[in-house]
Amino acid sequence: MKQLKHWQDVVNALLGVWLAISPWLVGYQEIPSPTANAVLVGVALVAAALGAMIVPRAWEEWTECALGAWLVISPWVIGFGMHRQAMLTAVITGAVIVALALWTLVTDKEYSGWLNRPAH
Repeated sequence: MKQLKHWQDVVNALLGVWLAISPWLVGYQEIPSPTANAVLVGVALVAAALGAMIVPRAWEEWTECALGAWLVISPWVIGFGMHRQAMLTAVITGAVIVALALWTLVTDKEYSGWLNRPAH
C-alpha cells in the first residue's frame, strides 16, 4: 500500500464532503445559488484531493487552492453574501482549504521549487 504523502489532502477531501452536505446541515438548502455552489465545489474538491492522495502532483494543490479562493469570494460574486450561514460556510471553509493547499505547496520540496526560482 502506498503511503500518504500529505495529510492536508485528507483534510481537504473531508472539507469537500462537509461542503457538499453543508446546505442541509447548516440550513440553507432552500437557497439555490449557495447550495449549488457548495455541492459543486465540494465534489470538485473531493476529486482534486483524492487525485492528490493517489498521484500527488502540484497542480492538484493549485486546484484545491483555486477552489478555496473561489469559495471565499463566491458569496459576493454569486450574490448570497446576505445569507449569513451560507456566506460563513463558504468563506471559512474556503480560507481553510487555501491555507492547507498553500501549506502543502510551500512545505513539499518537490512542489516548492517555484518559490526558489530566480526571476528572469
